[in-house]
Amino acid sequence: MDRLYESFNKLLKETDTGFIRYKYDEIKWESRMLGLVGPRGVGKTTMFLQYIKKNLSAKDTLYVSADNMYFVTNTLIDLADKFSKQGGKHLFIDEIHKYPDWSRELKQLYDTYTDMQILFTGSSILDIYKGMADLSRRAPIYEMQGLSFREYLRLFHNLSVPVYTLEDILEQKAEISGVNHPLPMFSDYLRKGYYPFSRDADFDVELEQVINQTMEIDIPQYANMNVSTGRKLKQLLMVIAKSVPFKPVMQKLADLTGAGRNYINDYLLYMERCGMISQLRDETGGIRSLGKVEKVYLDNTNLIYVLGKMESNVGNVRETFFYNQMRVKQEITSSRLADFQIGERTFEVGGKGKGQKQISEAQEGYIVKDDIESGYGNVIPLWCFGLNY
Repeated sequence: MDRLYESFNKLLKETDTGFIRYKYDEIKWESRMLGLVGPRGVGKTTMFLQYIKKNLSAKDTLYVSADNMYFVTNTLIDLADKFSKQGGKHLFIDEIHKYPDWSRELKQLYDTYTDMQILFTGSSILDIYKGMADLSRRAPIYEMQGLSFREYLRLFHNLSVPVYTLEDILEQKAEISGVNHPLPMFSDYLRKGYYPFSRDADFDVELEQVINQTMEIDIPQYANMNVSTGRKLKQLLMVIAKSVPFKPVMQKLADLTGAGRNYINDYLLYMERCGMISQLRDETGGIRSLGKVEKVYLDNTNLIYVLGKMESNVGNVRETFFYNQMRVKQEITSSRLADFQIGERTFEVGGKGKGQKQISEAQEGYIVKDDIESGYGNVIPLWCFGLNY
């Protein structure tokens, strides 16, 4: 175990607590067991280490990654037993889905070591929810997505901007203090601001690795797919990347990718749960995955630029950003009149030349325009919606 402690202490020393993600204050850290899930690369590990550094003592705390070589010859139960005997109180396990039969052992740890707090992360959201049946009601699960435009401003430009509610944004209250021209920073965010690691010089390469690991390892392992099926998933992702937002026609997607028509629905759901795509549903089921799918998007705009390259559709980028940022705090569905519906409010997203026609019959309609610095009346700048979390 000495090497585990050495690795943990090294990581803890390197952890910066200057920038804290939006999810940090929403988590009930005192829970005896909890899980933090989200796509690869959004900062789950960093958040755990920040919490340890700010609130706990390294003397009775241990952070381990479930893919550590230690677990080749030891089990989680072995680790917890040794840790408990050494006075351990707080056990953090990263990438739990990489440990075979993790949910059964976590359940055993929870029931056996009643004075030990157990916290875990997982990037394979599919595996986490599949395993949660064994942990029913024992562990709340928190989902985290990538950086908002507001968080990007803090991390990349050291600009502190408060969170604005949707009501604040619609009342034209959203602003970036001291910044008169936000569009250059917004454009940069759309291309490479969603992932915390996008500050790295080789961001494009790293993001492609995240995509490949998700599509070629996480999903195939979960669904027991072979290599050729994994390639079809990648083809399906490329089709979405280069398309305008579209209503999925299963047969057409099957023809384009060579996948069986009956499997396309499942593939799209797997890709959605792993943070690769988003599916906009109608109001019959809201965001609970019960409504009819009206449009398919990539999960965030950074994916569009990395996968679509020069073929990225600007309308797709705008709608993807709006949906991605709004879904964190609101239930957002498709609209029969325009692009999106949030409660009684209707939203049409477009460029600075977008007119009012689509929302003329809406009970409460708004035009969301890209390429404008400030709004007026029911016309709201697109970038303002990135200040919601």
